[in-house]
Amino acid sequence: MKSIPVLHVEGETLALAFENALVSLYRDGIRFKTQYDKPGDPASIDATMNITVHDPLAEPMIHMAFPGGIESLREYVMEVQGFKDHWVKNLNDPEDTRWEYTYHQRLASYGSWQELRGGKQVQSGSFCVNQVEKVIRKLVDQPYTRQAQMITWMPNIDYDCYDPPCLQSLWYRLVEDEEGVRWLNCNVRFRSNDAWGASFMNMFGFTMFNKEIIAAEVEKQSGLPVRLGRLNWHADSYHIYGKDIAEARARLFDRIATSALEDRTMRFSDEIIQEIYREAEADVVRKIKEYDETH
Repeated sequence: MKSIPVLHVEGETLALAFENALVSLYRDGIRFKTQYDKPGDPASIDATMNITVHDPLAEPMIHMAFPGGIESLREYVMEVQGFKDHWVKNLNDPEDTRWEYTYHQRLASYGSWQELRGGKQVQSGSFCVNQVEKVIRKLVDQPYTRQAQMITWMPNIDYDCYDPPCLQSLWYRLVEDEEGVRWLNCNVRFRSNDAWGASFMNMFGFTMFNKEIIAAEVEKQSGLPVRLGRLNWHADSYHIYGKDIAEARARLFDRIATSALEDRTMRFSDEIIQEIYREAEADVVRKIKEYDETH
């Protein structure tokens, strides 16, 4: 085969769209090696994938086929909203083992990085742009704009980065219905998206980011109601690593024919799920504090 397949799926809810994407990838993707394979690992399954979620907040919202629980979702949402931005390492300190970036840091402080000067950590860069604020302002001033986008890729850093950002851009536009409600439509592009190990948390995290950060602030500043419209998720490389294929078969692919959708999903609005989600925040804050004390 000379071409990477381009696959298109959709679903009314986040959970259903995610499952449809995994099934489509497993059925129609091609085998590919990666630079992260260990000796003996099977080839990954890969494709270019476009996923449309028509109603990201509709139930059932959560799919059980992701490596983690409700606490993991809460932690990822907090990470996307900036709770771990201070974990970004000094780029010129070879002994600093912290992260090379966070998505929120790239969105809210684009153009900047951490480095050491005279033994002190400083923020460097010829410019620093808070893209989150600018996108919100764009949408308030011109809801029909085609210019409300944020990017993460920094060519001066990322071509030499071992693990550069997978998320590349977010693009927004508002559509107003007959009742005057504005619906926030969003396109998200990933250059690389681990379908089994990360993509559900990515999709859930940015759905909550769009709801709690972008839509909420546009509504506050404009004084007009804003709700989440469709989410379009594009991954240049949507893949299941070879080492994960057996687990994916056991937990999902081999179960679909003999189980109901409600047995593979959860309702985020259920009281017990909401309680676990709320209580997880304190544990995440404590985890971050413990990490800070040892790093």
